[in-house]
Amino acid sequence: MKIPLIICSFLAGFLAPAYLASSERPDYHAFHISKCLIDYNEAEQSLQMSMHIFLDDLEEALRRQGSGKLYLCTPKETPDAEKQLAAYLEQHFRLRVNGKQQAFEFIGKEVSDDLAAVWCYLEITGVANLKALEVANDILMELYSDQKNVVSINGPGHKQGMLLLQKGNTVRQATF
Repeated sequence: MKIPLIICSFLAGFLAPAYLASSERPDYHAFHISKCLIDYNEAEQSLQMSMHIFLDDLEEALRRQGSGKLYLCTPKETPDAEKQLAAYLEQHFRLRVNGKQQAFEFIGKEVSDDLAAVWCYLEITGVANLKALEVANDILMELYSDQKNVVSINGPGHKQGMLLLQKGNTVRQATF
């Protein structure tokens, strides 16, 4: 009787971590949130953005758009993964600076310390005098009705603001 118990314990100990590490696992975090920090750099006249998005959710959103499995932030990452990611962000994250739509440049990405998310880096240059910023952010809202996107803004003169965007309220404005 001890041998089957030992075998079952071994299999459970071996298979559980493999299942959790699988890229095809079900949703393993109970909340759906992204965060974005927008810093206005007066000296460089730019908006510098850092965006934190859970990798499993992002992969699923990209897959549903037809990108296939991209293996983001892994050694198996596909050659066009960053292009697909940048296109997704352009579609779901938009900014109007002082009333004018502005395109951002995708600077790059890196995996978070806990390997569960990706940090994406974006920038808009040529922002001489930031007075108003309109943020449209519906990232992952096509997947989850409870998705929340938090945007923290460090504006001119050390003015700070925070926006919460969710389904039905995906566009918010901050003035400085």
